[in-house]
Amino acid sequence: MNKVWLIIQREYASRVKKKSFLITTLIVPLIFPLIIAGIIYFTQSERDNFEKVQILVLDETGNFDMEATSRAEFAPLNGSLESAKSAFLETDAYGLLYIPQYDLEEPEGFELFTQSSSKATIESSIENKVEQMLEEERLNSYQIDKEVVDKLNVNISLGAINISSDAEEGLRSSAAVNIAASYFTGFLIYIFMFAYGGQVMQGVIEEKSNKIVEIIISTVKPFQLMMGKILGIALVGLTQVAIWIVLVSVIWAVIAAALGIGPVNSEEMQAAQAAMDSSPEIQQMLLSLPLGKIVFAFIFYFLGGYLLYGALFAAVGSAVDTPSEAQQFMFPIMIPLIIGIIGIGASLDN
Repeated sequence: MNKVWLIIQREYASRVKKKSFLITTLIVPLIFPLIIAGIIYFTQSERDNFEKVQILVLDETGNFDMEATSRAEFAPLNGSLESAKSAFLETDAYGLLYIPQYDLEEPEGFELFTQSSSKATIESSIENKVEQMLEEERLNSYQIDKEVVDKLNVNISLGAINISSDAEEGLRSSAAVNIAASYFTGFLIYIFMFAYGGQVMQGVIEEKSNKIVEIIISTVKPFQLMMGKILGIALVGLTQVAIWIVLVSVIWAVIAAALGIGPVNSEEMQAAQAAMDSSPEIQQMLLSLPLGKIVFAFIFYFLGGYLLYGALFAAVGSAVDTPSEAQQFMFPIMIPLIIGIIGIGASLDN
């Protein structure tokens, strides 16, 4: 056992002192907060700087009264399509909406002309507006009151309540929440097993190429060497993840303060609390998750999977001489994990 512990200490110390470990540990926590902050910043800038676009409308039917939407304002045009195109090109309008004579049963021929690449949000807004007006026209032709149709539309939310003996009485569950939790924990296991299992393989290849393994194997058993390397690298991974959690928390707090999305004020807190109070199903769905079982299963399968795949990666490293040769063995190792990730959703449906 002392020999295994010595190997663990050697693996841990040698890797933690590497520049690559220090650089990765410091850079990775910067990536995700910066990406999230960038998305929030550009989203806020686009929303603050958004201006309604102008759409010229050539309506050959005269049936459409295009009212402004949150995205666009409409201005009517007269004349032929060619003259409307010429007039459109002389303006700064975003687009030209062409409404031809159409068959109400199968309306087609609608076009949106733009002077630059169209934006999906604006195109979708105009499309929804046209569809809404066509639906109203069709209802009028069938002499059906739209209010009656609106009353016929029924939306229900089917809640699932867990009444098993080991569940708290009355808690609502959600298949979507269960699937999200399963995929999230499954992907975490997948990522960490490959990240740190690959380090085991890389370490074995390096020691083979440097002839260090020949010296080590003369004093310890192969099992002790493999176990020491796997556990030592596992400790390196735990250390790195712990540092990432601390750094990400600090960096996110700084970025949030800079973007003005820091701690909410009392009014925002009251509004958020009111929203949660008005939606108790959300709290119940989260509470319905068996957190104790999830944590236990995550630790159990993570340790078991890491030990299994760490051993497989070590075996691959012992069978090859260079990292490039090891790549051809990676796909067979990945297949069971890929099948497992795909099987998460299938197992939840049964």
